[in-house]
Amino acid sequence: MHWSSLILTFGAAAAVSNHSCIGTKAVSANCQSSENAMVRDFFYIGGEYVYESAYSSSIYSDQMYVEKLVRATGANETNPIVLINAGVPSGAAWLNTPDNRKGWASYFVEKGYIVYIVDITSVARSSQEQIAIYPMKIASTVTITEDDYTAPQLIDPYPQSVNHTQWPGNGTQGDPYFDAFMAAMIPLTSNTTSQELSMRSAGCTLLSMIGIESYIISHSAGATYPTLMSDQCPDLIKGNINLEPGNTPFQNLVGNSTVPAVGYSAARACGLTATLVEYDPPITNCSQLETVVVGVDTPGNRSCYMQTSPARQLPNIAKVPYVAITGAASPHITYDHCTIAYLNQAGVATDWIKLGDIGIEGNGHFLYLEKNNLVIAGVVKQWIKEN
Repeated sequence: MHWSSLILTFGAAAAVSNHSCIGTKAVSANCQSSENAMVRDFFYIGGEYVYESAYSSSIYSDQMYVEKLVRATGANETNPIVLINAGVPSGAAWLNTPDNRKGWASYFVEKGYIVYIVDITSVARSSQEQIAIYPMKIASTVTITEDDYTAPQLIDPYPQSVNHTQWPGNGTQGDPYFDAFMAAMIPLTSNTTSQELSMRSAGCTLLSMIGIESYIISHSAGATYPTLMSDQCPDLIKGNINLEPGNTPFQNLVGNSTVPAVGYSAARACGLTATLVEYDPPITNCSQLETVVVGVDTPGNRSCYMQTSPARQLPNIAKVPYVAITGAASPHITYDHCTIAYLNQAGVATDWIKLGDIGIEGNGHFLYLEKNNLVIAGVVKQWIKEN
């Protein structure tokens, strides 16, 4: 469904006269955008009609909201970029930062890429009328956001947390940039199985309709979806770029506990996903994957679940170049090695860029929103050029 095509300028505002145009104050009519003009279209992709007997009629379900952004002067890069986040907040977070600086969508549009932003199915503009199938749960609280995302250094839950310096503002309730970030939090579905199935289908439909191999940039739990798409339609994906991938094999780990093995919960019975992907030798049920815990679990270096040997391989996922990018002060620096090791064991070649190793210090989990977000965008752009 195609609704509109507009010339737009987004966000990061420049001050005019003595008027303050910082953060949400830039909503003022006295503030001008500092960003380049771009053409915007939006669509709903995928999904199908579903009959609802209670209403004796059909609804449309499992569709995914998509925005297409192109520089007003036209794109000059061959392969588009698809931006997928975890749904917390919505895909709109790729446009600007909480303090209203330029976001990654604008950065890559200005560099000449066609950029697609999605809202994952069941979330935000992709919310579903099938409420029984997509029940909702809370996305985040002040405590979760402060401790895991914006100010982990205040509770020092893992050794690397004290080095977190890149969040704009102080990262706590009452700070205007924190409040803007919290205001963007939206509910998530608790039915990960239905969401994975709909994202796999709608995602590959989108890539097919784009018609050119695309780079997918995902964040956090959003890394689950390009994994599924790589399994189903690898020939449509040029590269799989994961900012702090949140699909840690078989478990969820959080960085808000100083006690080893606390902050763990079982997750993703199929390893990187909750639903079946193609393994070799094949499986028909996730319970057929045999695992073993590797490593001593400490706050600074969490233990991992790996396959027992010989490990089943992931032949389709292995067809797509993969890179993970991890902040030096994020909880993910304590456990992203689990994802990399699992992929390698399953025959997937990976790159892992630890920002601290290349001189980029102080980053927490939301790399694309922090003060040096465009520096990190440059790292991604360089990886794309090299791959």
